[in-house]
Amino acid sequence: MSPSSQLPQLKNKAFEKGVCIQGYEGSFHQVAANHFFGKGVPVIPCDTFRQLVRISTNHLESAGGVMAIENSIAGSILPNYNLLQKSKLVVVGELYLSISQNLLANRDVELSQIREVHSHPMAILQCLDYLEKYEWKLIETEDTALSARHISQHRHRHTAAIGSKLAAELYNLRILTPDIHTMKNNITRFLVLANQQSAESVAEANKASVYFQTNHAKGALAKVLTAIAAGDVNLSKLQSMPIQGSNFKYGFYADLEFESRKRLDSVLKEISAHTNNLKIFGIYKKGKQVKA
Repeated sequence: MSPSSQLPQLKNKAFEKGVCIQGYEGSFHQVAANHFFGKGVPVIPCDTFRQLVRISTNHLESAGGVMAIENSIAGSILPNYNLLQKSKLVVVGELYLSISQNLLANRDVELSQIREVHSHPMAILQCLDYLEKYEWKLIETEDTALSARHISQHRHRHTAAIGSKLAAELYNLRILTPDIHTMKNNITRFLVLANQQSAESVAEANKASVYFQTNHAKGALAKVLTAIAAGDVNLSKLQSMPIQGSNFKYGFYADLEFESRKRLDSVLKEISAHTNNLKIFGIYKKGKQVKA
């Protein structure tokens, strides 16, 4: 998929500034960015999701960002919903990435030479069934791609890393064992975000991400859900989150799938009568599942 196939979701001039990713080059965020925009898209590595949102919002620094929002095993990344709520970013797309964890080492290293394995705690946890077959020391690090870069730079002969195929390619590493993760159905959903100066309308949009609050009167949420169903719009996700500063009151993040924009507009108008602080994060094209 070439960058031009995804534009005009990001304006050409803005696209050249790059998109933010969480983690280092070779991370799964970069894999997702490559799949969405095309291999070689300029990326801006960010240490944290908060930094990703901050830089993505500034059109002078970037065109936007790619941010993980949920995982098929671990569930929703709740802090990222809060970051999205507070930002002025626009959701212009999404991608479902099937995660593939691989054991990486320098090219002249054999499996029998490995004594340590370095990676992010989550990656180690995802691969424990494989790792426990060996008497290796497991070292937790801050990032999978950083671990790969570290063993490459220091030419380690007894240390391996867990990471993506892209990390192996970027840091000239050998894949000692592919697909070492235990749960093979490990899929992460990524949102593609643009700042308001870079975003453009998405052609053939059929999905929307919104946020709303209800007045917590009896049946208030039921009225919203009934309006969505009656409008022939599919509620594909509903995520509740506490409203900050309230006493156990909740707001709701929802993903709506629709066949026509007219139906979506009608539903949004209908539910606005039963909600407070209705916010549309973005109207975009439903993402496809791809393999890392």
